[in-house]
Amino acid sequence: MFAHAMAELPNEACGMFSVPCGVSLVDEFHPVANIAASATLFALDGKEMLDLENRVESASRQLVGVMHSHTKTDAYPSPTDVRDAGRFDPFGTFHHVIVSLEGVDPVLRCFTISGAEITEIPVEHCR
Repeated sequence: MFAHAMAELPNEACGMFSVPCGVSLVDEFHPVANIAASATLFALDGKEMLDLENRVESASRQLVGVMHSHTKTDAYPSPTDVRDAGRFDPFGTFHHVIVSLEGVDPVLRCFTISGAEITEIPVEHCR
């Protein structure tokens, strides 16, 4: 996710991540084009998302979240992120990963967003 975020500069990067069905450890990241092509907004390509969903389901996996980067702000959901999450994930079931490129080193944080309620989910990096 860090490499994808940095490769997409100066624009925000985005993608989704998946797990094998019945497993909670995220082990696969799927970059998706940011059709907004913006340093302050992201929009997942709808066709690419549908294709990804089909590939993931065919592999007995499930999508569990979305990632995007913040190019100049911290790794915390912006008001736009909260609004968009309500449309994209109305039940608050997805994990929302934000990679901040604001500082020298990238920072990754994860949240659930349900309405206006933002809850941070601890992230453990495994190799």
